[in-house]
Amino acid sequence: MSVAVRILDDGAWLSVNDERQVSVSELWRLNAPEFCQCEQADFLAEGFLSARSSGRTVTVETYGQCIACGSSGTVGHVPVGAIVHGEFYGYDREGDVLTPVA
Repeated sequence: MSVAVRILDDGAWLSVNDERQVSVSELWRLNAPEFCQCEQADFLAEGFLSARSSGRTVTVETYGQCIACGSSGTVGHVPVGAIVHGEFYGYDREGDVLTPVA
């Protein structure tokens, strides 16, 4: 089953199967030592650059800043949810610690 994953509104939304699922302006907890020196980055997602799905996992390449130390830039593709039987299930992006993937 194919699933449409794309970015809408100039990088403000991730759409899965033509439904807005993930928006910018969320605070994510990241394990991203290449992004900043914080043990855990409190990352404010400011925009999405691209999206992809690999197997069940949906990721977005995003840019933003760590509100703890002020570092800003792009992190790799961050997993934001999974596709199960053709439906999107979002991860708890504010509660879980997310790790960018290659």
